[in-house]
Amino acid sequence: MEIPAIQGLKVEPALLPLEKPAGLGERTQRLRIGVPSESGNDERRVALAPYAAALLVANGHQVRIEAGAGAEAQFADAAYADAGCDVVDSPGEVYAECDLIAKVFPPRADELDLMRERQVLISALHLGGLQAETLRRLMELRVTGIGFEFIADADGTLPIVRMMHEISGSMAVQTAARLLESSEGGRGVMLGGISGVPPATVVILGAGVIGEWAARTAIGFGAHTIVLDTDLTALRAIEHVLDRRVTTAMANPTYVESAVKNADVVIGAAMAVGQRSPVVVTEEMVATMRPGSVVVDLVIDQGGCVETSRPTTPDEPTFVAHGVVHHCLPNLPSSVARTGTYALSNALTPYVLEIGEAGSINDALWSNVSLRTGAYVYRRHLTKKSLAAMFGMPHRDIELLIASGI
Repeated sequence: MEIPAIQGLKVEPALLPLEKPAGLGERTQRLRIGVPSESGNDERRVALAPYAAALLVANGHQVRIEAGAGAEAQFADAAYADAGCDVVDSPGEVYAECDLIAKVFPPRADELDLMRERQVLISALHLGGLQAETLRRLMELRVTGIGFEFIADADGTLPIVRMMHEISGSMAVQTAARLLESSEGGRGVMLGGISGVPPATVVILGAGVIGEWAARTAIGFGAHTIVLDTDLTALRAIEHVLDRRVTTAMANPTYVESAVKNADVVIGAAMAVGQRSPVVVTEEMVATMRPGSVVVDLVIDQGGCVETSRPTTPDEPTFVAHGVVHHCLPNLPSSVARTGTYALSNALTPYVLEIGEAGSINDALWSNVSLRTGAYVYRRHLTKKSLAAMFGMPHRDIELLIASGI
């Protein structure tokens, strides 16, 4: 029998798991899915909207959600109860009884203490704030960790990341327009201007999904929009998609310095998948900006692409450096929690269903390349080379680990 290759990896027949045909009418694995509250994380979204929970319950799975988990997104506990969920009073009841934990924010230290061995965790990682101790603790617990940042379709698209990036790009311009107002300490200019008064200049660093949606929104406001990137193909693509209504330029130091100096708004959207964001704008460049200008760094959860950026909180979302207003919330989609929750549920629910249909997390990882790509810890092993390089830790190939049954 011909043995199929997995992403170019040749595996000896002895390492392949044996297939077992399912009996007629045999049900898939009944998952116990836990959704804890994110209230301690400055996060307003929840991992599953009531409609998504109802879909999982209808497929034979049990969903247990912490009371109040959906409150900030305007989802009442009663809506989850009507969807067939078990609504419980404490996070301990969620973690203690569930096989799979679905979260938005990565687990804090106190949440790691509640996790059980061999659980499955699906959440964001927020690479800019990730600590090695979190990874070590997950490996000690033999947890299978799947990160939003890594889940990729066969064509390389990052579906969950894309959903959040579309929201982030749009929200960045909406936020910047407000921060430019005099009452917010801004320059007191409108993005679109009016008759006889020119529009504001919005400079977007990065021509990816975030940059595209930021540019769409900035154009909608009527702003003069400039997009910079080091990838000429990406610049051509964004020009084509937006019908050449943007000005594009290569993100070399000369162009970046000139564009930033004359910008009313700088939106940081330059990122490297699975790695720390590159620093594109130096502190010296920020110092040349006009007082009251605005920086919105959308990739602060990956370290930020503006040197003066640092993470802010919903209670204090901005700070001023060199006279420039900085807005650096790590989870800007949380500001529109209901929309963000629906978007996350749309992208996440099919993967949870896939795990249930596969019968086990091992079989799901084996059969679904997106989940396999999303795994960053498996049993006692780190499986992402980028994370291993970031923290100086060893890693193992996920395909080999699954095939060998380690």
